[in-house]
Amino acid sequence: MDDRQHIGTTEARAGATPRMTRVILSVSLMLVVLLFALILFVWR
Repeated sequence: MDDRQHIGTTEARAGATPRMTRVILSVSLMLVVLLFALILFVWR
């Protein structure tokens, strides 16, 4: 017997997703790339 309850995606997420996550991930990725470039430049 299938007693599973099917709900929509909005109810399953239980709220909105803020855009701050994208900003934090983008900035941290750029910082990591710059850090590696700086290390590569100094290492030579």
